[in-house]
Amino acid sequence: MKNLDDYFMAKIVQMILNKRTEEALLALSKYYEIRAPDIVVGTIKGKRKTVYAVYVHKESRIYCLNSDVYYNPFIIMHEFYHHLRMVAGIHRGSEKHANQYAREFILSYNKIIDQTIKSNPQKL
Repeated sequence: MKNLDDYFMAKIVQMILNKRTEEALLALSKYYEIRAPDIVVGTIKGKRKTVYAVYVHKESRIYCLNSDVYYNPFIIMHEFYHHLRMVAGIHRGSEKHANQYAREFILSYNKIIDQTIKSNPQKL
């Protein structure tokens, strides 16, 4: 998989936080040169009360339990990781790796925010 820079990763997180989840998924998919997954608020049979979100490979779709999940960068990035692995033809990938992928986006976002605050402390 390609390495992402902190600024790009932070921008993706910010897009999701600003309720531009579909746009964030399109930007990521363009970067990786893959088709973007569909994303909907809804559940699937057997997963209704057990998970916040799930990626269904056969549909190339991320299902989110509710709108809070739809705009949660960690959960969205976790599910995008599953999409990325499946589209790339690499085995499904573990939950541990999906969590690490999502965590890297959050850490990059926090790093960029911290750098911005340190470089502009008078704007606080």
